[in-house]
Parts: sequence; C-alpha cells; structure tokens
Amino acid sequence: MQEIILFILSFLFILVIYEIFIVAKAKKNEKKKKDNKQPAEVKYLISKYNFDLKKVNYHKLLHVCALVSSFDMALIVTLAMLFENYLLQLLVIVVLVIPVIIVSYHLVYLCYKKKGLI
Repeated sequence: MQEIILFILSFLFILVIYEIFIVAKAKKNEKKKKDNKQPAEVKYLISKYNFDLKKVNYHKLLHVCALVSSFDMALIVTLAMLFENYLLQLLVIVVLVIPVIIVSYHLVYLCYKKKGLI
C-alpha cells in the first residue's frame, strides 16, 4: 500500500513540476518564436521516429511527454525504493532509466502511428 501511495504522490509531484517548468516554458517560447527550443523528449521523437510537427498537435504532444516522463520517473523511484540498500537502489535506477524511457516513448510512437499521425 505504501508503494502505491509513493507512486501516486511522486507521479503527481513530478507531473506538476514538469508542466510548470518544461511545458509552460515550451509553449511560451513557441508563442514568442524567439527560441525554437524543444524539450529533449520531442527532439528524440522527431529524430528517432520522424514525427512531423505539422501533423501532430504540438501542445498535446507536450502534455503526452509530460505524462510519460512523469510516469517513468515515478515508476523508477517506486521500484528503487523497494530495496533497503542505498547502493542497490542506485544500481536499480541506473539500470532501469534508459530501457524504461526507450520503451515508453516507443509506445507513444505506436499510439501516434495507430492514429495515423506519422
């Protein structure tokens, strides 16, 4: 039960922080058109899966990236906290970060591909 509460609280906390600092900043920069800086997740989807931002709604993509990234981080933190040893927690985090991110963004790609937006 504690793990579920930890997951939900960490997910919500990370999601709020991500929305405030990443999504809002990216929307603000897009409106000003002064910097065409995109979040790393969007750059990854464009380079790896050839996302066309003309077909994809950029604002919805930012929110999807926020949800996916928050889920990934909350999942990794929750799994790491299952272990008592600090070094083992660190090892779990290091081992899981890249595979979880790759799998989750591949699932995002498959969802967008199924909708016909790619």
